[in-house]
Amino acid sequence: MDIKLILYLSVALIAIAILIFVISVTKTLKSLNQTLDAVSKTLTGLESQLSGVTTETTELLHKTNALAEDFQVKAEKLNSVVYAVQDVGTTIQEANQSVKKVSSYVSTHMAGKEDKIAKVVELGNLAFLLKEKWQARKEAKEAKLLKKQENAKHYEYEH
Repeated sequence: MDIKLILYLSVALIAIAILIFVISVTKTLKSLNQTLDAVSKTLTGLESQLSGVTTETTELLHKTNALAEDFQVKAEKLNSVVYAVQDVGTTIQEANQSVKKVSSYVSTHMAGKEDKIAKVVELGNLAFLLKEKWQARKEAKEAKLLKKQENAKHYEYEH
């Protein structure tokens, strides 16, 4: 009986060991199941957050594209303004060159003719004074004539 007892005890011990092993594996599998459930919930949350981020990114991309198009249109309009300003600058530069040429021509051709210019200016002033005197005499004659006409009307009225 000794061997039988040892055999029974060995089988019982093996059974207890298997039971402990099964209980341990069960706890481990339950723990693993809980961990996998938590990972699944986390992934679900991440998936919804990623979906929201993707939507916002898409909207942001559309807005960025719209801004880029708007910027392109405004840049093209600004280019036309820049070209117009360049044309104005060129025109002003050409006008300055023309004024310089005219000034140079006048300076070159008028050198030594200052006396003639002074005489012309003096004659112009004299003509202006003569015109003013002639106009003043004319106005004085008209005033005398009006006064005579008024006196004549007044004289006729009295008589």
